[in-house]
Amino acid sequence: MAAESGTSALRASGLETARPRPQLVRSSFLEIDGEWGFAHDDQNAGVSEVWFDGRALPRSIRVPFPPESKASGIADTGYHPVVWYRRELTAADLEQVGHVQGQRLLVHFGAVDYRARVWLDGHVVGEHEGGHTPFVLDVTDALADTATHVLVVRAEDDPHDVAQPRGKQDWEEHPHAIWYHRTTGIWQPVWLESVRPQHVVGLTWTSDLAHGTVTVEVELSRRVESGIRVVVAHADRTVGTAYATTSGTSATLTLSLEGQDNGQVYEHLLWRPEAPTLLDAWVHVDVDGEEQDVVASYLGLRSVRTSDGALLMNGRPIVLRSVLSQGYWPESHLAAPSADALRREAELTLELGFNAVRVHQKIEDDRFLYWADRLGLMVWGEMPATYSFTRRSVQRTTAEWIEAVVRDRSHPSIITWVPLNESWGVQHIAERADQRAFAEAMYQLTKAIDPTRPVISNDGWELGTSDLWTLHDYDSDDEVLSRRYDVDEAQLRRYIAGIGPAGRQIRLPGTTDNGEPIMLTEFGGVKWSVDESPADSWGYSEADGAEDFAQRVGTILDAVRSGTRGHRGRADGMSGWCWTQLTDTLQERNGLLTENREPKLPIAQLRALIEGPSTH
Repeated sequence: MAAESGTSALRASGLETARPRPQLVRSSFLEIDGEWGFAHDDQNAGVSEVWFDGRALPRSIRVPFPPESKASGIADTGYHPVVWYRRELTAADLEQVGHVQGQRLLVHFGAVDYRARVWLDGHVVGEHEGGHTPFVLDVTDALADTATHVLVVRAEDDPHDVAQPRGKQDWEEHPHAIWYHRTTGIWQPVWLESVRPQHVVGLTWTSDLAHGTVTVEVELSRRVESGIRVVVAHADRTVGTAYATTSGTSATLTLSLEGQDNGQVYEHLLWRPEAPTLLDAWVHVDVDGEEQDVVASYLGLRSVRTSDGALLMNGRPIVLRSVLSQGYWPESHLAAPSADALRREAELTLELGFNAVRVHQKIEDDRFLYWADRLGLMVWGEMPATYSFTRRSVQRTTAEWIEAVVRDRSHPSIITWVPLNESWGVQHIAERADQRAFAEAMYQLTKAIDPTRPVISNDGWELGTSDLWTLHDYDSDDEVLSRRYDVDEAQLRRYIAGIGPAGRQIRLPGTTDNGEPIMLTEFGGVKWSVDESPADSWGYSEADGAEDFAQRVGTILDAVRSGTRGHRGRADGMSGWCWTQLTDTLQERNGLLTENREPKLPIAQLRALIEGPSTH
């Protein structure tokens, strides 16, 4: 049975370029990135002086690059807590997106750091707080009776506010230690859609391998009796359909997938790193028999859980060869320089021999997750940290993390969640009951939103309730590393019950080790600069040339790899590791690649070091 005709243009898993919001795609949309008007507002006078009335702004910026970056055309890294943007929407823009009378005009923002207020034609159309998560505004009712409309955005990003989730963005004026230049304002794509009043606003996919089914939660824009039809296909063959009606703003449909009840062949459609099969999907919405909306999506059938000290994907043990990525580019900072750069980042990670990536202290652009889904790269989803513990920091972190998990929980590439890292924002978690309660709440909250993945409560040390026990260890002595990790299971579990290499407790008192998998999730960090480095550049250890770099990386990796499950037939030990780091980033010169993504050694040589002799 062929997948229905007329939808090939919407096949999300067949696109060669990832679109914004890749798991909810319509045939018509318009990116409005490019040249916008721009102004710093250091006196915070813009609102009182009515800058939102559509007046021209004195400078020009290239959206979606932050004004601190060279790619934006501004390249000002100083303290500027308030910035303004202006963009005209012409009749040609609205025509291109197919907007007609009776439809709703939507403006999508991929991410605006940190607090945004938006006007259209002088009217406030919405606000959003959270620098890493998307939001969408229906601006229809603000459209003036004019041929050209003016979209204005005010973004506020207080560099001194350490109760704001900021990840690796520095609160000091210049980058220091492990922190980098700030990313203010718009830093992910902005685009338009025109939709009918009843339309899809959200999709969540969940697979049940044991029963051969897929469940989709469909969120709708308004309460009106609607019919929802869902089609799932693979290789132009329909494998499942479902239909439901609802008078509410959401509906849940479960599809039985053809062939998945055959236990001998059901694995053919499963997503796994070596065979990242994706299924195409379409969701149709009708009212009174007339189609109101059709969106394309995709999904991957896979499960992730833990058992007997192992991480299991689709019920089989898997060992992670992961790398830490800061997701930072010298010319564009946290924003990717292009959509192709996101694809290349995923490809390079795999070419180096890694099967997973931990995007550190950043909720990554979901176009990167699209390529991870397509190419078979496993991903850890991580929340950017605050650096204080207050009522406000708790509220902000919780709200933004919920948005992040909701946005990304349908990506098959994401295999675990990391709401906290190294006690950042909960610096006294071992002594303060309120900070520990917050960490426990974040763990449970994440499980409530998405019970299908493991959650690491506080990656690195001082872990409370957690589905994985994870350690950070930057010792460069391979003999020390071997003594710590190339040991039997009983010794390893005694080790995680005590003080870790950073001088912190690995597991907090009162936790119970129920045989959760153990991983070394930060180590390595060997510095070797092949180009001119900042005066304050550093690494956790330092090589003096190519040969020494290869030797140091190889011996550290060999020492850790010897303690992992599956290494030369080993049945116990760690379930994986995460090398620091993928690229040089400003003063951190401990990447396997330069900041411009050039390998410091030939790719084949680096791959041999990372994969090790046990895989050949």
